[in-house]
Amino acid sequence: MTEQQGAQNKKGGLMASTVVVSSMTMLSRVLGLIRDVVLARYLGVSAGTDAFFVAFRIPNFLRRLFAEGAFNQAFVPVLSEYRTNGTQAAVQLLINRVAGTLGMTLGLVSVVGVVGAPLLITLFAPGFGDDPAKRALAVEMLRLTFPYLFFIALTAFSGAILNTWGRFAVPAFTPVLLNISLIGSALFLTPLFSDQRMAVALAWGVLIAGMAQLLFQLPFLTRLGLMPKPQVSWRDPGVKRILALMAPAIFGVSVSQINLLLDTVLASLLETGSVTWLYYSDRLVELPLGIFAIAIGTVILPSLSKKHAAASTEEFSRTLDWAIRMVLLLGLPAGLALLVMAKPLLSALFQYGEFGAFDVHQASLSLQAYSAGVVAFMLIKVLAPGYFARQDTKTPVRIGIIAMVANMVFNLLLVWHLRHVGLAMATALSAWLNAALLYRGLVSAGVYRPSPGWTAFFVRLLGGAAAMVAVVWWLNGHSDLWHTGLAWQRGSFIVAVVAAGALAYFLGLGLLGLRPRHLRRGPV
Repeated sequence: MTEQQGAQNKKGGLMASTVVVSSMTMLSRVLGLIRDVVLARYLGVSAGTDAFFVAFRIPNFLRRLFAEGAFNQAFVPVLSEYRTNGTQAAVQLLINRVAGTLGMTLGLVSVVGVVGAPLLITLFAPGFGDDPAKRALAVEMLRLTFPYLFFIALTAFSGAILNTWGRFAVPAFTPVLLNISLIGSALFLTPLFSDQRMAVALAWGVLIAGMAQLLFQLPFLTRLGLMPKPQVSWRDPGVKRILALMAPAIFGVSVSQINLLLDTVLASLLETGSVTWLYYSDRLVELPLGIFAIAIGTVILPSLSKKHAAASTEEFSRTLDWAIRMVLLLGLPAGLALLVMAKPLLSALFQYGEFGAFDVHQASLSLQAYSAGVVAFMLIKVLAPGYFARQDTKTPVRIGIIAMVANMVFNLLLVWHLRHVGLAMATALSAWLNAALLYRGLVSAGVYRPSPGWTAFFVRLLGGAAAMVAVVWWLNGHSDLWHTGLAWQRGSFIVAVVAAGALAYFLGLGLLGLRPRHLRRGPV
């Protein structure tokens, strides 16, 4: 087998793994949309839903920050290096000591979070202080949701091990259990609470989901012979390296999450409903982000880490090039589709029961603002691993701090005139700054060298995107089923529009010369 054939086979492996992760993630995201439809129908927009989304966002933010964000980016490269250059005993010892140290730390943090729930609500939702009932409800729910951090962080730890061994499907499927738990809680637990406290049922659903997700992954670790036997060891060299990489990585990989949390803080100061409008618009942005960008980023991190450990500079660059192309190929039409279809999507999915036309309009405005940053959000997910795979956390820290400060400046400039829409727009602008600086850093360091043919690739993307926007715009303007039809009619119409837009996009790409082989070997 030639070197070129071997490289192509590796790219095929990355593509196959990405498809597996994307498929599992799509299932989770679809169930997530169903979950949000159920929540909108049964709870609508109220003080209770605002309180729940804040109580859920705080531990969820910490999960993305410490578990799936900084911890993953620090742990996977070190674990890959141990697997490549060390013995099985050394790998198992590292897993045991990381499990024990992480578990003890998370346990202490969870206790502090439960005890300090009133302070956390004051810190992250200062606007709730004007409504004592809303604040009390948020504190009660945070005490239920905060321990979710303990379980889900250990779940992310288990998933990182499975991903390093190429078992991508199980970690990708695991989030399905959260959506099932929340849907079940909305349907079966809310009747047990008064109208003012129905959202508390969802907090119980979050806690149940955390335990279920961790228990689900443990048998698969056992099959690999990698079931942790926790040992607390702060002095272990591997643990110390992971901690050293993790501290700055918190900023480097999770800036977008910090920005979203800052949006929540400011949104709590605005009119009631602002937190919920931002939540639902952010949920639709998370759909392409999770299905495509997070899947690609998850798959390439172990691959990049192995290539760095093996000093394969050319393959490292080619893998990044492939990931960037895939993100642009899928992210550009996704962002444009959310921009054009913001109101139809929100109306078809959520305008039932307590979620009215006014709420759809307000959420659609923030969704359009968020959609301008979709490509940037996705690029960050594949550019950041280019640093963390090389165990370089200092550069993303500097970039992350710059982007976070910029986001706050944009927030203060835009929020008072554009309200919640200004918060979404500020997040999109800071994401573009973050992505641009990450890209420039990789190119300047000589780590990434773009393959030939990018001009032709961009022309094809723009042509296909133009065809898609024209078709979607025309279909939306020639029907009002998305807001007047029954639930099944609205859903069918949206599916038809999405399918027609996707068909127009890929036909446009094909007519302009893009072929499947280009997605394996790079643009020509």
